[in-house]
Amino acid sequence: MLSILKAIKNRLLGLFISKPAESTFSWKAEWTSFLLEHVTFYRVLSAKDKKLFERRCLLFINTTRIEAGAFDVSDADRLLVAASAIIPVWGFVNWHYFNLSAVFLLPGLFNNDFECGMPDSRIAGMVGTGPMAGKMALSRPHLHYGFENGRDKSNVGIHEFVHMIDMADGRCDGLPERLHQFECTATWFDFIEHKISQIDEGKSNINDYGATNRQEFFAVASEYFFERPAMLKRKHPKLFESLTTFYQQNVLEIEKDVKVKGKDPCPCGSGRRYKRCCLPSK
Repeated sequence: MLSILKAIKNRLLGLFISKPAESTFSWKAEWTSFLLEHVTFYRVLSAKDKKLFERRCLLFINTTRIEAGAFDVSDADRLLVAASAIIPVWGFVNWHYFNLSAVFLLPGLFNNDFECGMPDSRIAGMVGTGPMAGKMALSRPHLHYGFENGRDKSNVGIHEFVHMIDMADGRCDGLPERLHQFECTATWFDFIEHKISQIDEGKSNINDYGATNRQEFFAVASEYFFERPAMLKRKHPKLFESLTTFYQQNVLEIEKDVKVKGKDPCPCGSGRRYKRCCLPSK
């Protein structure tokens, strides 16, 4: 067991040397079916935007190393990492994660040494500084669970990519560089501190982890924004308005999503029934 953990850690450390993605992938028809089945954000897009989402995911997959040490990376893994990356920057057409070169998937929760199965293995996602700058580690099962449960206001993939957006100005402080254009730095930080105090006092339904610091609040609030936008708007209208302005997206369509049934028209726009078109085979 220790030798396996050591191999995983060494593999992750090897990613600290920036390298290009090793393979070039082409879009597969089954990838569209997978996104329709597992990614609500994609499912509610128009047919035209679905194609754009696919192109942006493919570009991410072909320019970012997605690796693992204890298992082979599957297409499902790649697609969920890519979806996690594209969802928060969907409103930024020309966004590129210049500050990220590699994502490493681990078989479960891990500790600061990237060891799974230890008493202190409690981390589901991490982005780093120093020797780990430009790298991300994610628990594979928690990445998948974030998309399987779209009602719990939690998605570790989106959470960690929000940190990458936050860090694009060289600092991870809960104030992404794009917020600077609103000239509201002091006001924004005061607002965050107010929302954190509400969490500490048990007067908020925002995840307690959001009270850790400003940057974690921003990431946790963003998860909430993309998973339960209508609830966020109802319970935290000012926060919803601020995040809508920042992300430049109308995420309320996510809340309207109803899972497609076999006899319904396929969301891909083909005009055929879902079961005759993009419904994944069991």
